[in-house]
Amino acid sequence: MDYQPIDEQLIEHVSQTFKALSDPTRIKILHLLSHKEYSVTEIAQKLSMHQSTISHQLKYLKQLRLVKNRREKTTYYYSLDDDHVMNLLKQTIEHSEHTK
Repeated sequence: MDYQPIDEQLIEHVSQTFKALSDPTRIKILHLLSHKEYSVTEIAQKLSMHQSTISHQLKYLKQLRLVKNRREKTTYYYSLDDDHVMNLLKQTIEHSEHTK
C-alpha cells in the first residue's frame, strides 16, 4: 500500500488536541468529566481551583470540541464531547502507570 500523507489541516488539528492534553489542569478537567457532567462551580470545588481558571480552560477545550455544554436556567453543565479523546487519555494514563 502506498503512503498517503495526512492533510495539513488535519495535522494541525491533531497537534492542537495533543497540546490541549499536555496541560495538567485540562487533564484533570477531562478526567473528572469522564465520570459525569459538572457545572463550572462543581468542577472548581472538586479540583480545588478557582472558577476563573476552570472557565478559561473549559473555553479552550470547547473551542477544540473536546467538551460541550448545556444550559439549565443560568447554569452551564459541561461534559465530554465524545469518547475519542478520553480513550486516548485513558490509554496514556494506563501506559504511564505501566511504565513507572
